[in-house]
Amino acid sequence: MSEMDDWVAEVSAELGLDGSVVPVKEVLDVARDVAHNVLRPGAPVSAYLLGLAVGAGADPAEAASKISALALRRATPAG
Repeated sequence: MSEMDDWVAEVSAELGLDGSVVPVKEVLDVARDVAHNVLRPGAPVSAYLLGLAVGAGADPAEAASKISALALRRATPAG
């Protein structure tokens, strides 16, 4: 088990959540894309928004893909 896996399991247990369903890779990809292409403080806020969307029933991979696509569009010069 990695340090990230340990951390997710510990936090999930503390919050009464099932840590096995946490899409760690997708969350990290979203944070990376937002931090590098939009603004660094937007990364944790975007991860939170991803969590809200998933909590409301969105597919984690689809919601993460949408956020990353928005961030990558921000990085692409217009025209």
